[in-house]
Amino acid sequence: MIHQRKINMKFCLLLLTVFLIFPAQAQALQFHTAPEGIYVHQLAHIFFIASLCYLFWDIRRSSFPGKGWRFLQLFCVFMFLWNLVAFTGHWIGDFIEPEDIVCVSGYLSTRMTSPLTPTKLIYYFTKLDHIFSVPAMICLYFCLRSLYLATCQCKEEKQ
Repeated sequence: MIHQRKINMKFCLLLLTVFLIFPAQAQALQFHTAPEGIYVHQLAHIFFIASLCYLFWDIRRSSFPGKGWRFLQLFCVFMFLWNLVAFTGHWIGDFIEPEDIVCVSGYLSTRMTSPLTPTKLIYYFTKLDHIFSVPAMICLYFCLRSLYLATCQCKEEKQ
């Protein structure tokens, strides 16, 4: 059993290393065909926002005790903000012309052409959606960790 776990761990590390060395092969971006793809995608953001609002409200209404539930509420707030920013970014992207963005030598060297308009600035700031998604994932991690530790503590107390 332990030997199998070591093999699995080595395989996971190898896979992670391959994805880090060859990121272009990750296929992380999905482009939608116009216009149906973006409509469905935007509706998904709206439904996700609605589900997050319901989850936040239900946790607050039930007044669950413990840090884990508070972290889950924070997760809901950050993901709500992320969805709002992503929805806005997709919507404002319709007003950005292809020549407004210049890709010189790869993704990291992408630049906006001047003059900078309010539309271009909003589009730029909506591309910084990781400001909300990363703290959301950290809150989710702390939520799950806290709930797991609380469950383990309850099992120990029963024994």
